[in-house]
Amino acid sequence: MLYPERLHQFTKEHADAVAALVCGLFLFCGWFALHLGFLGWALLLLPIAYVIGGYESAREGLTTLIKEKELDVDLLMIVAALGAAGLGLWRREYYLIIDGAILILIFAISGALEGYAMQRTERSIRSLMSLTQDTARVVRRGKEELIPIKQLQVGDEIIVKPGELIPTDAVIVEGYSTLNQAAITGESLPVEKTVGDEVFAGTLNGYGALKLKLHQPPESSLIQRVIRLVQQAQTETPPSQQFIERFERGYARVIVIAGVLLLILPPFLWNWDWETAIYRALTFLVVASPCALMAAIMPTLLSGIANGARQGILFKNGAQLEMIGKVRAIAFDKTGTLTTGLLEVCEVIPTSEYTKDDVLKAAAAVESRSEHPLGQAIVKAATNLDWQAATEVQAFPGQGIVGMVDDQEVLAGKDDFVKKYVANLPKNLIEIAKNLELQGKTVVWIAEKRWGGGEIGRWGGGEIGRWGERFHPTILLPQHQVLGIIAIADTVRSQAAETISRLKKLGIEQIVMLTGDNQQTAESVARELGVDRVYAELLPEDKLHVIRRLQQEYKTVAMVGDGINDSPALAQASVGIAMGTAGSDVALETADIVLMADRLEKIEAAIRLGKRTQAIVKQNITIALGFIILLLIGNFLGEINLPIGVVGHEGSTVLVTLSGLRLLKN
Repeated sequence: MLYPERLHQFTKEHADAVAALVCGLFLFCGWFALHLGFLGWALLLLPIAYVIGGYESAREGLTTLIKEKELDVDLLMIVAALGAAGLGLWRREYYLIIDGAILILIFAISGALEGYAMQRTERSIRSLMSLTQDTARVVRRGKEELIPIKQLQVGDEIIVKPGELIPTDAVIVEGYSTLNQAAITGESLPVEKTVGDEVFAGTLNGYGALKLKLHQPPESSLIQRVIRLVQQAQTETPPSQQFIERFERGYARVIVIAGVLLLILPPFLWNWDWETAIYRALTFLVVASPCALMAAIMPTLLSGIANGARQGILFKNGAQLEMIGKVRAIAFDKTGTLTTGLLEVCEVIPTSEYTKDDVLKAAAAVESRSEHPLGQAIVKAATNLDWQAATEVQAFPGQGIVGMVDDQEVLAGKDDFVKKYVANLPKNLIEIAKNLELQGKTVVWIAEKRWGGGEIGRWGGGEIGRWGERFHPTILLPQHQVLGIIAIADTVRSQAAETISRLKKLGIEQIVMLTGDNQQTAESVARELGVDRVYAELLPEDKLHVIRRLQQEYKTVAMVGDGINDSPALAQASVGIAMGTAGSDVALETADIVLMADRLEKIEAAIRLGKRTQAIVKQNITIALGFIILLLIGNFLGEINLPIGVVGHEGSTVLVTLSGLRLLKN
């Protein structure tokens, strides 16, 4: 048995369905009473069905008429139903009252079904909000305590136990675990995280306990940005829907005028009786209403946005979901987009006297004292080797670095820098280095200065030797030797080449790469990936100009980037796409679409989703217009009555709504 409060909650959540159910119950009772000849009971029960089923539509219709001075489809339905009832009372053909009640009932059922359909879409979107925690377990004064998320401060240390949700974006300071990031980034497999890695609010911790340090305010977390953007997408109306709404306002006036003409002219032109003219005019109001046309777009777009969010593709509004399906050219930023943006050691080439490990250990020893990205890449590559940090380190900005390792001086830097210490660089390494640089890689030379060799002694002018001769003490001269070279590069994303290939198969006419790097490096990456056109050595404003030129040539152009310097181009592009995890806040705010997992293959998924959305919207519009035309023809030919017209009209509305919900499936 339902308690009163539960009953109240149930009726509140399912108000439209309850109203339709009660309306149907009174309609059935009224029809049954009329069938048994109890006219009084029928005339009492049927108006109740009208009021219960049509109250909400009448209220909305009158509100729109009074406040906005616009005719609403809901009001047209009520007018048609009341007209049928009035005609039935006038002619004493009481089945027409039943027809009007059936119209209201079907309209109420349709509204309830549309409401449930839209709730399903909204639930898919709002499921993001369920990922947010209300509290976090914080270590303060040596004790753990639960505090509200909004009270967290930058620098707080947070404890996350196995199986718990990460409460806010933070950096791991202690512990190791795997995190399920599927809800945020769309990645299907858990991701390993350890000290120094960033974790995101709403991701699920695996088997390891973690201690996190808050490095930004909770409201700046990735999930909170996503929620704000999704809410924005729900409230913004795309151009196609705006057009349909403008069309609907004008179309409603046309329907009313046409309905009046259909009421007045046929009795004079075709000798219809007035009852027939009134009935056909009322049926016309029903079948000509553009409900299905109004439902052809927004349910589809919202379903597409929800689908994208589940895949880690965040569309900021429906307009961009439509636009991405029309893209003909795509411009990619290089660093951080087509490449990882992280420098890595890709080759170690020693001289014949040394091994690769010798070269890496010597380089890591001095570079461990450097904050230069090249040095950090070398240290990372030597993580599993046994070496000790250099002492007496001296850096020469833009040139190299020198330090003492086991009483030996070690050099790392450019060839010109090493030449100051080594008379002749090995010719074979010089050739290899040139080839590596042609491939866009940075070459670091490693050399070591050993003490030994040289003259044993010199006669004359020194101390008195054993036999009385003047003899200098032994002089050990320093000898410099090149250990080898290390090639470092910003590595290309593993999926970049395949993504570009698939985009071309999908019909993208031009793939362009934009970068501030030198032409040689850019062309090397472009050849590896199969990019059609390269623009190198660009400033942010240069990227903007390139996008404008591409738009003149291809009209609809997408730009994919991650950095602050990409923001002007992202804003100018027809569709701006930002890399979510690696992207700067400015890029994320400027872009129209955000790839939450930094996975380039999601661009193809976004374009496919956009094309599929376009196709479904066109199908829905065709279905809606087709039903209207068929019902209008049937009405003029006298082949349909009011209930059949209602079934056809409302059925087409429900059909296109359900058609749009197909996008909820991957």
